[in-house]
Amino acid sequence: MRFEYRVKKWRTYIPIVEVLGDYRRGYLQRDLVAGLIVGLITVPQAMAYAFLAGLPAQTGLYACLVPMLIYTIFGSSRHLVVGPVAVAALMVAATIGQATERFGYPPTEIALILSLQVGLILWLLRLSQMGGLVNLLSHPVIGGFINAAAILIIFSQIPGLTGMPSKSGNPLDQAAWYLTHLTAVHWLPIVMGIASLAVIWFCQKHLVRQLRRMGVRLGFGHPISRIGPIAVLALSALAVWAGDLHVRFGLETVGYVPQGLPTLTVPKFDLRLWGSLLGSSAILAVVVYVESYSIASGFATREQSRINSHQELIALGASNIGAAFFGAYPVAGSFSRSSVNYDAGARTPISSVVSSLVVVLVLLLLTPLFAYLPAPALAAIVVLSVVNLLDFRGIGRHWRIYREDAITSVITMLTVLIAGVETGLLTGVGLSIAFFVRSSSRPEVTVLGRMGTSEHFRSVRRYDVRTVPHAACVRVDENIYFANANQIENKLLKAVHRRPGTSHLLLVCSAVNRIDVSGLEMLFRLNRALDRLGVKLSLAEVKASVMEQLDATNLKTVLTGKVYFTTDQGMRELEADAPDRPQQEGLPLI
Repeated sequence: MRFEYRVKKWRTYIPIVEVLGDYRRGYLQRDLVAGLIVGLITVPQAMAYAFLAGLPAQTGLYACLVPMLIYTIFGSSRHLVVGPVAVAALMVAATIGQATERFGYPPTEIALILSLQVGLILWLLRLSQMGGLVNLLSHPVIGGFINAAAILIIFSQIPGLTGMPSKSGNPLDQAAWYLTHLTAVHWLPIVMGIASLAVIWFCQKHLVRQLRRMGVRLGFGHPISRIGPIAVLALSALAVWAGDLHVRFGLETVGYVPQGLPTLTVPKFDLRLWGSLLGSSAILAVVVYVESYSIASGFATREQSRINSHQELIALGASNIGAAFFGAYPVAGSFSRSSVNYDAGARTPISSVVSSLVVVLVLLLLTPLFAYLPAPALAAIVVLSVVNLLDFRGIGRHWRIYREDAITSVITMLTVLIAGVETGLLTGVGLSIAFFVRSSSRPEVTVLGRMGTSEHFRSVRRYDVRTVPHAACVRVDENIYFANANQIENKLLKAVHRRPGTSHLLLVCSAVNRIDVSGLEMLFRLNRALDRLGVKLSLAEVKASVMEQLDATNLKTVLTGKVYFTTDQGMRELEADAPDRPQQEGLPLI
């Protein structure tokens, strides 16, 4: 029995074993088709994202080999495709730019160190059971960051689309510079860029519709609508080769890409460089995990399955470590390629193996053709891949639901644009924490009354309920801790002072999950203060975890009232002790 348990536990760390054990013959065709489609789409995206990261084209292709295969073995998602992504590429580019200028190492060396650090940090989160720290990146923070990242990526592609020199700085500085240097624009990159954008847009929006009109039976959203980047690369490379455009007009192209598979590389160890990169790597690791886990969870929900968050830390960490030793840069789950993988009918991670084989064939056979791939075509692929990431409507939704979230999203976005990715994310996290502390430090203290003759108690402000003249029934809708203990004490004392004749205060703790030392001290003070006023303090619906904290003190011994199991039990006993007075209907105490 113990041996069987160990075997099962061992298999949980290598999910591919279970996948292969349950593999069916009918899955193979679907995985082959999906893997082939994803592989073809991956090639242009990988090279484009490598340029976005400030790295050679081959590093993007290398990031689709070993990391993808490692995730296939250790990942808990059957549809997530791991590899180069736009947001991570942008963060890598910013980090490489600073480190290269300061330390003088080539960008590829810095990328390897970043990958290794990201992988080790993800593993450290798993070993220390601290995966929950990623929850500090709330949805508004992530939304603001992604909006800003998409804007930064689009601005970074203006030189490729126009032939203008690149300009550093924030988007406002870049926009001002580009507008005052329009004479530097070259007509050929603009024509090729616009044509590339048009081809990709047509394939995404109208190709399936046109094929349906021609009698081809395709469902809307068919993966064939994603072939735009492949068509752009093929047509633009053919145009450059046929017209010798890179020689006659100086059109920028990818240039030489080494043929063959990546070899084993060992990241250099420079203590000062590693220390300098550690902060950026930590933030990048959190972004990689949050983005990947969110995507994987979305597909798991559709399939009515679940994702193992701890296993994802192991898999993503191993994938990035693999990237560090095989010439790549940090990787994450790709939303666009994972969507294609799912829509194409992939059933298992074997589709990612097929995608890797497509990249292998490209590296072995087709790299000489990459010399003719023009920069405007790659820039167009990047721009249209991130345009869909922009979501300004979400800010409006947040404003209607919870304004602090909208403010957090906007400030995060502006700070990323102005001060950089790391500063923006840290600002967003800090603002989220500040809003949370402010909210919890101003807790709701709700006065309750009985619903008719039932056992249910509801707010006197929202329902027609019965109250007891001499007994105040109040619920604290928040944990009681150092940030709100004084506020709660003041509100409860105010309730008693505003209602002369109150002799009992029943504190309902159904919403209290935790009380810290400051909260316990407050209850002692409240008990003494009420006793001096001739008011007894009782508690109701105290949860077991909170009761353990109370048992660690002598509060129940000195409490002037009692501890009741339910609110109904407490109020019935207090109602029975009521003096001969009429009951008040729905009288608010606060």
